[in-house]
Amino acid sequence: MRARPLVFTCPPCPAFHVRSHSGCSFSYLRKIRAVYPNLSLEHLELNRDGLINDVVIVDGKLVCRFPRTEWAKNILAHEARVLDVARCHVGLPLPRFEHLKEDFASYSLIEGEPLSRETLLQIGYPLQKRIVEQLGTFLQRLHGVPKDALDEADVSSSGTIRTREDWLAFYEQLEGVLFPHLWRHRREWVSEHFAPVLEDELDLRFEPALIHGDLATYHLLLDPSASRLSGVIDFGTAGLGDPATDIATLLHYYGENIVRRMEPTYPQLPEFIDRARFWAGTLELQWALTGVLDNDIPMLLAHVGAARDVQLLGAPLR
Repeated sequence: MRARPLVFTCPPCPAFHVRSHSGCSFSYLRKIRAVYPNLSLEHLELNRDGLINDVVIVDGKLVCRFPRTEWAKNILAHEARVLDVARCHVGLPLPRFEHLKEDFASYSLIEGEPLSRETLLQIGYPLQKRIVEQLGTFLQRLHGVPKDALDEADVSSSGTIRTREDWLAFYEQLEGVLFPHLWRHRREWVSEHFAPVLEDELDLRFEPALIHGDLATYHLLLDPSASRLSGVIDFGTAGLGDPATDIATLLHYYGENIVRRMEPTYPQLPEFIDRARFWAGTLELQWALTGVLDNDIPMLLAHVGAARDVQLLGAPLR
């Protein structure tokens, strides 16, 4: 089985004016005009970095998403169901689809800038602490959405779920495809990182909860004027899954020194931390394997600049 990257979207690229693009862009423009005939459409920005959607931002106020494939259309419909139930529980602004068809969805832009690690570290400690605890509260509420609410909303599994058998197959691919491109000390690191799974020493069992699945820095929005989270976007990988997956992405982007400060508002952190550490160590490998298999340089470079601050499995939180 070919491994897919855990994260399905890429960081935003510089915006381009829609009118400078090919005929595909004009088809998006026609769809937007048909639904919103009174918009000025004076300023249109096109983002094609995502793996499953093209995004057009209209006049800095309206986000329009266009699925690229049939399976992307199914993901969009599932995302809408997740958002409807999550919005009632998480206490932060989430996208609210104003228009939702299988080939075009739109919602009002949530103001804010991506919460990068660099931005967070430049904020004074008291405000930094408040933002991190706010993030922990968001996760506590998201992972705690009642099962009956999820069942009623027909929320299905997240595409991020991996079994031990999946990881074993992934490691076999790494040996066959990626190892020939790695220096010896990097091959040794990969083998050591996977040892707890290969030897069946890492408990991968979990109680399914509603997860986001891709809590990258560009999906967490900061209101810089108030030093608070202003919203969370892109729930395309959300669904029932392992809460450690969300912790893993945060570890990868922000580092353990920051993530462990969530414990006051996310007390389950010690329970999930080792699974999260393992996941975090696989993210670059997932993207690198996909990049080599597809001869896709952007995939290979997708995680340049990660935090590099994750403890070994079994290390105590301190």
